[in-house]
Amino acid sequence: MSLLTVNKLTASVGAEVTGIDPDRLATDDLLAQAVLDALEDNGVLVFPRLHLNPEAQVAFCRRLGAVDHSSDGHHPVAGIYPITLNPAKNSSAAYLRATFDWHIDGCTPDGDECPQKATVLSAVQVAESGGETEFASSYAAYDALTDAEKQRYGSLKVVHSLEASQRRVTPDPSSEQLARWRARRTHEHPLVWTHTSGRKSLVLGASADYVAGMDLDEGRALLAELLDRATVPEKVYSHRWSVGDTVIWDNRGVLHRAAPYEPHSPREMLRTTVLGDEPIQ
Repeated sequence: MSLLTVNKLTASVGAEVTGIDPDRLATDDLLAQAVLDALEDNGVLVFPRLHLNPEAQVAFCRRLGAVDHSSDGHHPVAGIYPITLNPAKNSSAAYLRATFDWHIDGCTPDGDECPQKATVLSAVQVAESGGETEFASSYAAYDALTDAEKQRYGSLKVVHSLEASQRRVTPDPSSEQLARWRARRTHEHPLVWTHTSGRKSLVLGASADYVAGMDLDEGRALLAELLDRATVPEKVYSHRWSVGDTVIWDNRGVLHRAAPYEPHSPREMLRTTVLGDEPIQ
């Protein structure tokens, strides 16, 4: 008998999980493994109106892997990071505007850390308008390539930078902003990520600046085309939040973005991140 009741939301990404006791998520290792298995199959899992409290959210994530504590101090519960445009609740709120563009978390770390394994968001307050979170499978994006494209793109390397993602929302930065962005080192990643599972995905999104060794405009046009193909509406799951919803996604195989919402919106999500152990290769 399955531990989860899973109903697909789209053909390519996303599934709803129902009938879950939030206390069991925080305490049951078998249930946590079932979640990981379902995540591998679906990319995104939605737990509607679960009302998972912050302590239970962190406990649940610890059963999936090591929890990121690099942002501790923004919230009273260690391992919780508030996603809000309110600078009183998050001193880094200005950077969150870049999440309005498609991206994969962890492509531009401070050092050589691997991209995050998974991310959990729970809704505390929602936006009156906008603020949906959208998802697209980067596994499906690779699978949809022609054989010729798979061969051609398999050897390409892409340079990722914080500056690339921030310029999308602040195209005319001050010298101080530019210096802060450029203080974060760039990273060169394969366009095609060959995972330890044997699956392959495309590494795309806002941080992808240019293709190494290719004409700048030609490379950027290719990256934009591949992103457009990966995120056509029929391949996207858009989650409209209700208070109490919890969503988890496989960051290694899913692109995501937040739909824009008003800067003064009360929208607040609580995020916990499960650290990765698989480099992009």
